[in-house]
Amino acid sequence: MSDISIIGTGNMARTIGARAIAGGNTVEIMGRDRSKAADLAKALGGGTTTGEWGAAPAGDIVILALLYDGVVPAVTQYGDALAGKVIVDISNPFNATFDGLAHREETSIAQEVAKVAPAGAGVVKAFNTIFRHVLEKGRPDVFLAGDDARAKASVEVFVKSLGLRPLDVGGLKMAHWLEGAGVITVGLANHGVGNLDFALSITELPV
Repeated sequence: MSDISIIGTGNMARTIGARAIAGGNTVEIMGRDRSKAADLAKALGGGTTTGEWGAAPAGDIVILALLYDGVVPAVTQYGDALAGKVIVDISNPFNATFDGLAHREETSIAQEVAKVAPAGAGVVKAFNTIFRHVLEKGRPDVFLAGDDARAKASVEVFVKSLGLRPLDVGGLKMAHWLEGAGVITVGLANHGVGNLDFALSITELPV
């Protein structure tokens, strides 16, 4: 199993943390508000610990469960404390009307994280195409992108521990298109599907 540190105390931090504990992983919660981090750790149980914001995370895999505009600043603040870690960005940089991306260039939050991450850190985009309650209650496919093979392999092992299927979409530049897929899920929720009770998945023809 994996040693996981989650930076953030919101709903996605709670959901990923709960599935991680159920999958036999160790979990550390790190938040700007230590009391919120402690409350979440207590709620998760399973030996979940808390860490000090900005200090070196205990986990080998560090999940950034933050709003998109706080992700790069957090990685910058942590700095060398993230050296050698696998950094997982799960954010969706939606625009104000949720029908496009907040950045207009062909980049992604994960690619911007890679620019400021310390040497030896591997950056992976994952989980961003899944609505929180579907991740909590369902068995969605987890798409991931990254340039570091070791980092992606670590995240794949973690995803499998959650009882989910990891699917590699390619290098880190594909994170831009995963963020676009996040926009598609919102469009489907508002139009073609009409609700939030679904996730994008891959259907394979029988051999």
